[in-house]
Amino acid sequence: MKIAVVGAGSTYTPEFVSGLSRDRERLPVEELALHDVDLERLGVVAGLARRMLERQGFRGELVETDDLSRAVEGADAVLIQIRVGGQAARLLDETVPLGCGCIGQETTGAGGFAKALRTVPVVLEIAGRTRELAAPGAWIVDFTNPVGIVTRALLDEGHRAVGLCNVNINVQRTAAQLLGVEPERVLADQVGLNHLTWVRAVWLEGDDLLPVLLVEHGDRLAEEAGGVPRRLLEELGAVPSYYLRYFYEHDRVLADQREGVPRAATVAEIEEELLELYRDPALTEKPALLDRRGGAFYSEAALGLLGALFSDGSETHVVDLRNEGAVPGLQDDDVVEIPARISRDRVEPLPQRPLAPELLGLVQHVAAYERLAVEAARTGDPVVARKALLAHPLVGQFQLSEELVERLLAAGAEHLPQFGVTRPA
Repeated sequence: MKIAVVGAGSTYTPEFVSGLSRDRERLPVEELALHDVDLERLGVVAGLARRMLERQGFRGELVETDDLSRAVEGADAVLIQIRVGGQAARLLDETVPLGCGCIGQETTGAGGFAKALRTVPVVLEIAGRTRELAAPGAWIVDFTNPVGIVTRALLDEGHRAVGLCNVNINVQRTAAQLLGVEPERVLADQVGLNHLTWVRAVWLEGDDLLPVLLVEHGDRLAEEAGGVPRRLLEELGAVPSYYLRYFYEHDRVLADQREGVPRAATVAEIEEELLELYRDPALTEKPALLDRRGGAFYSEAALGLLGALFSDGSETHVVDLRNEGAVPGLQDDDVVEIPARISRDRVEPLPQRPLAPELLGLVQHVAAYERLAVEAARTGDPVVARKALLAHPLVGQFQLSEELVERLLAAGAEHLPQFGVTRPA
């Protein structure tokens, strides 16, 4: 089989490559195509990838290219992990909203909206080329944030796509560690939207051990959820994702952001260090520094999903896909992040029990925003853009949404041709 990675200049790529040798039986990869528009950066990352694969005894072909057609031609699976505008654009996502008194974050709120506007059109172009040139029935696996919005755009266009985030596998690994068992035995039963999820059960051989974990390890779980109060978890009876702190601890987070160093600046420094390490011809394994970059267990999540999609068995993975009635109270075409039954050529959402009112209200609110965000990204209509932010619970005011759209379009003009805006002189 052939796997193509689009955006392979990412420092995440060695994390993915490092897991290939563990799944040779389920994923007999004969060609791995690494694509990026930045050939210099791709060369550095692909160089390490090549050394890692040689060390692992990989017998297939490794291709590095900036030609998208060459990368996706004949591919059975295309993994998309791009960052349009790089860390410089992310810095704008995290700082422009602060000027309006709003949370600055690259996937949530106004910053996430800006990222969606510049990312959706590019991903749809990649998907269009994949549809033309990839193998019949090829899967697109989206790891590009904001995953829920990007996956919705792909599915709206009729692409065979599924979204993937590493939040759930992190919860699974934490729970397994606290329980003292192998991760494969644990299912963190997660429900919601991408970066807006709650773990309502932790299953171990048919028993829900979340109540035990909350009692015995509540402080640790609250810290993993972004430092929210332990009592919040106890009252919800669930563990919120790290990203829910932007809602539950809005004022504290906003104050911290105004005084602190943007995450984008820190990540940019880590990436420079990583790329320097990757240039070392003696390096043949992913460096420990990569764990500070974020995206922990990305390799396991991605390869686990791909293995299930191309195997004859049936497995449960938490992915982003159409709701299709699985979560009561949401539209069938909303894209949710929940456990799904994955088998060859099939991704089927597993029915969920109804969300409690305090969860459902927020999910419905953000689902409406995501619907409008996709439309705004595709059409370049500033009215729809203002409506999207008006619908978002972290914005929700007309004058504020108007100001944010104006500032975000001006700051990101280079990557927003659909809006017909130009950067001020």
